[in-house]
Amino acid sequence: MAFCEFRYFSSVLGKQTSANVILPNPDIPGPYHVMFLLHGLSDDHTIWCRRTSIERYVDGLPLVVVMPNGDRGFYADAYEGYDYGKALGEELPAIIQHYFPVRKSMCIAGLSMGGYGALRLALAYPNQFVSAVSHSGAVLFGSSARTHWAGDIPPEFARILGPSPKGGLNDLAALAKTAQPFPKIRFDCGTEDFLIEENRSLHASLESENLPHEYEEFPGDHNWAYWDDHVQEAIAFHRKNLGF
Repeated sequence: MAFCEFRYFSSVLGKQTSANVILPNPDIPGPYHVMFLLHGLSDDHTIWCRRTSIERYVDGLPLVVVMPNGDRGFYADAYEGYDYGKALGEELPAIIQHYFPVRKSMCIAGLSMGGYGALRLALAYPNQFVSAVSHSGAVLFGSSARTHWAGDIPPEFARILGPSPKGGLNDLAALAKTAQPFPKIRFDCGTEDFLIEENRSLHASLESENLPHEYEEFPGDHNWAYWDDHVQEAIAFHRKNLGF
């Protein structure tokens, strides 16, 4: 296997940025499948390789793993600020396709902020991402963000969401009603995780609309022991849906 830090200029963001990329063994023929793997709010594009065995889990697979830097942007197009949704859902897939021998259809996964981001990008760009997995996702962020704080939404997140986020382009429940084709979706959360009720709420919302998805709860908290374990299920889910 090979590993590289991919530095590039994002025209959407108007700045230099980075993504870490895991490449298959050279004896595995392409074109390769691609999995985007998104970090959480307090981390960056280096964290999955630092805190999990992701390289070992994809060893031997015809899979390129792209771990982009999403900063603190929730992988959304901000009401005031950067368009991280377009940058990572539209621009970066095209750049990866330009430089690497990969297939057009991709899959995506993430944790916490990145779990929300994985579902958001798949629902906003269903022709790009065939399947999506969220671990411990902040899945109600795009509908209010008030679930985490008493009182007003912090200014940092108000600038992303705008004054009326519910039903908008960052609301997962609203996006799910219009996504065509509907991506394959799986999400999970630990029963001791502070985000468990958010995930249960999204599960109930998707069920009420008869939208197909997988949802599971496991023992565990909001930590790397949980994510290192369950990212293996994400890989298996993507392999089933992309056929490799």
